[in-house]
Amino acid sequence: MKRALALAASVVLWGTVSAVAEQPVLIEVEGFAQRGGWVVDPQFMDQMGSPYLLAHGLGRPVADATTEVEFPTTGAYRVWVRTKDWVAQWKAPGAPGKFQVLVNSKPLDTVFGTEGAQWHWQDGGKVDIAERRVRLTLHDLTGFEGRCDAILFSRDAKFTPPNRDPEMVAFRRACLGLSEQPEPAGKFDFVVTGGGIAGTCAAISAARLGLKVALVQDRPVLGGNNSSEVRVWLQGARNKEPWPRIGDVVAELEQDRRAHYGPTNTADLYEDEKKLAVVAAESNIRMFLGHRVNATETGDGKIRAVIAQEIDTGRRVRIAGRWFADCTGDAAVGALAGADLEIEPKGRMGPCNLWNVCECKDTNAINTTTAAMAEPQPFPRCPWALDLTDKPFPGRSKTKPDTNALGGWYWESGFDRHPIEDMEYIRDWNFRAMYGAWDAMKNVDKVLPNHRLNWSAHILGKRESRRLMGDVVLCFDDLTKDVKFPDGCTPTGWSNDLHLPDPKYEKGFEGDAFISRADFGHFPAIRERRPFWIPYRCLYSRNVSNLFMAGRDISTKHDALGAVRVMRTGGCMGEVVGMAASLCKKHDTTPRHIYQSYLDELQGLMRRGVGKNPGANPDYDNGAEPKRKPAPKNPPVVAKPAWLAKAGPNLALAAKVSVPGGSLLNDGKADVADNSGRWLGRDKLPHEIGFAWEKPVTIGAARIISGFFDGAVTAPITDFVLQWHDGAEWKDISGSAAKENRDPYWSCKFPPVTAAKVRLLVTKTKGDVSRIWEVELYGLVAAK
Repeated sequence: MKRALALAASVVLWGTVSAVAEQPVLIEVEGFAQRGGWVVDPQFMDQMGSPYLLAHGLGRPVADATTEVEFPTTGAYRVWVRTKDWVAQWKAPGAPGKFQVLVNSKPLDTVFGTEGAQWHWQDGGKVDIAERRVRLTLHDLTGFEGRCDAILFSRDAKFTPPNRDPEMVAFRRACLGLSEQPEPAGKFDFVVTGGGIAGTCAAISAARLGLKVALVQDRPVLGGNNSSEVRVWLQGARNKEPWPRIGDVVAELEQDRRAHYGPTNTADLYEDEKKLAVVAAESNIRMFLGHRVNATETGDGKIRAVIAQEIDTGRRVRIAGRWFADCTGDAAVGALAGADLEIEPKGRMGPCNLWNVCECKDTNAINTTTAAMAEPQPFPRCPWALDLTDKPFPGRSKTKPDTNALGGWYWESGFDRHPIEDMEYIRDWNFRAMYGAWDAMKNVDKVLPNHRLNWSAHILGKRESRRLMGDVVLCFDDLTKDVKFPDGCTPTGWSNDLHLPDPKYEKGFEGDAFISRADFGHFPAIRERRPFWIPYRCLYSRNVSNLFMAGRDISTKHDALGAVRVMRTGGCMGEVVGMAASLCKKHDTTPRHIYQSYLDELQGLMRRGVGKNPGANPDYDNGAEPKRKPAPKNPPVVAKPAWLAKAGPNLALAAKVSVPGGSLLNDGKADVADNSGRWLGRDKLPHEIGFAWEKPVTIGAARIISGFFDGAVTAPITDFVLQWHDGAEWKDISGSAAKENRDPYWSCKFPPVTAAKVRLLVTKTKGDVSRIWEVELYGLVAAK
């Protein structure tokens, strides 16, 4: 129990002091047993030394963080708290991040977060510890981004803890009882660092091709910018000819619904659990969630291992491998390993912290009129925020404020700040812009009286930092000249979208603009609505022989980054990198040698794909190109039943689909000449495809478009039935069953049912593969 308590609180004794009674007690607050409303922030630990807890309350004090600590002895201790006044670097007044430390429910006299522009140990005075077991509490006073790294108790009143590395890191390890050498965590074929869409796809692809994979991610969720923590939807292309299988894994991870801006952009849309479940289902992958890579071991021009620090405990592990992938976006592994890289000196794209506001209602109001239900939401003046009293910004209007223009992608800063060293500055500048804008609207314009700040990302949504150099460095000239690389492997599908400060909002903030505009650089592929294919030689390092990369840190110039940085494209890169890594193992070779000697074999894997629910031709097998008929001059017309004209809206469009890649089933597209637009079910029959709505709907007709196009549409699903859920169990919808179906455009009317859940149950189909372009469900249809 004593060991468990110490680990939960991240408390141990500094063993370099001889007398137990004199040993200092260090508490790393990210290890608190109960964090309350405080959030763990590891984004800047490489710069300031540690993860920390952040009181990200949007102006409402967050719930207390608490833990229990066992001291070596009772008596008088001097207290130090590592923190800072986060706005002091701008000489801004007010110290908004105030908080208290409570010992056994009694606050120390000092209020913390009130001094110092940089991270430092703030003196908390003396406290008497009367009993060895003590309850510690972090108590937020403002909700305005107070932050705490660690708490130290020392019997030596003259002792001052070190505040700079390497002394500070040695002190922390001694206090935490951690070895100078990291613990061995195993040897892997392929080590992927970065659990965004690119890294997750790389890990899945390699694992499905037989590699033993480590996936290292410094957050508790996967998806990166496409997680609930950041809330950016996927953009770019996937599943495009001539490599329609590239993107199958992306499709498995992609969420079925998405929102734009405002309070409808909720956490659940990003389906964090689905991404984790897809990876957890792969027996060849070991996830290291909550681990940040901050060192590498190299030799002979190769990476031997990465060293990762566990966020909650400080424990370090050594993860050895033969091949590595840097999918961190910041090129963290490549930079540590000495890989050639570039950083645009000025005028880079900056990161966002998306945010939104919502209107509040008094749900206890007796009168349910709009006026009676409105709940006033005061907001304090923020003299420490950006002063936007007389400044324009998107969404501002004294007559018609636009709440959906607040906190969108263009709330972006850091264009001329260092993209690694200045990241905390940039994130906090984004916070000051948000709070300053809301202060101006609430207290100067006096609009939106019943609205409050609803959500803001505390994790940065990054666009550009370091780029690792490969054998090809893609540039905008390649895009404009429409270069056809022989090793083109990943589709772009996005204009060359580069961001710069918006001059409409820059006055007064030159050098630190916080609103951007997009400069869309078009090129032939975009104008012709087809992808540009990024070469494989952009996906490996030119001087670290066993290092791949995928995502926004690939080998490209700044002037072409806008076309390749989006996440669907990054995920496709990851799929190809995983395939290439499998060939590296097969042939005991390097990523470069795959291009030089085994490009045909890589393209065979690209042709076959590694998806479980691929959206393209299911008849690709083992890299063999199927026989194809030329595209028809007149594509087939989808047959329409007579009742469709009066059927009303297709209710399936608004449903959430239960299967991975299910968005293909209800995207409103039924282009039967395009096999890449289908959902494919390959699991063991029966195949169950669920449709769910927030409220019950009434369904009286259906149309299912299925099969395979090869000059004509064949192989539709054969035996199936529609079912509805009555709240207790699934029941067949009378009249909806099909046996030995041969109609690719099957349709049916039936007695209407009202339900919030409907499913299609497929029990027989050609080759046990369900191939479906679209499932359409319609409301009550009058009998003919």
